[in-house]
Amino acid sequence: MLRVGIIGYGTLGKSISKLIASGKAGDVVLQAILVRTPLGTYDKLPDQCTVTRNEEAFFNQDLDIIIEVAGHQALQLYGEKALSFGSHLVILSVGALADRNFYESLKTAAANSKKQLIIPSAAIAGLDRIAAGVLGEIDEIKLITRKPPKSWYGTIAEEKVNLETITHPVCIFDGNARNAATLFPQNVNVSAALSLAGIGFEKTKVQVYVDPTIQMNTHTIVAKGYFGQMETTIQNNPFQENPKSSPIVAMSVAKVLQNLTSTVVIGV
Repeated sequence: MLRVGIIGYGTLGKSISKLIASGKAGDVVLQAILVRTPLGTYDKLPDQCTVTRNEEAFFNQDLDIIIEVAGHQALQLYGEKALSFGSHLVILSVGALADRNFYESLKTAAANSKKQLIIPSAAIAGLDRIAAGVLGEIDEIKLITRKPPKSWYGTIAEEKVNLETITHPVCIFDGNARNAATLFPQNVNVSAALSLAGIGFEKTKVQVYVDPTIQMNTHTIVAKGYFGQMETTIQNNPFQENPKSSPIVAMSVAKVLQNLTSTVVIGV
């Protein structure tokens, strides 16, 4: 049985915790959670799990896998430390890897510790095909992200459109994945994952829309190359309590944990 730690216990952290507790994440146990602020009185805690604000207490739990679900800053603070303590690191704040120097430092830390940086498919699909296709020649990879107005509160989108009165889809970004991941750290992490699987941050094209005509977070991936071509559209139900993310993200992490403990692995 693998011992798991989670950095962050917001909507995603709680959802991952529930999946582990229900047995849907394979042969793993949630050993520790690192939080920034004390939990509320109504937060249900996993059984026999250490919940702490003390990073040393967290990292000294002899964890096999650490899952980061706390944002770019938390990954920058704790990513290398997680690896140096001998844990595989599952990353959800993938947009932070748009920083070249930071990404290289994490890869070096992983190599030195003989551990892995693991990036789940999370909110998108087809990363397995992209990662395989890039072994041949790739002509184009493009991501089109559309989210309803409720998903954009508290982001730079508020400076570009009136989220209260918008009546038609508006493109608020058209550029490369590096800039997209930097401008929209909570909303377009998928562009970073797609770039790392494929042809890099500069060559991956991204368009971002605020779209009041939809209810689900929608991502369309278009790729062409020696392998052929693909176009896939994913529609994700957002969390009610955090519309910037989706339940499928937590499910994707649970599938990663399954893969690490299962005798049969499908879709890699």
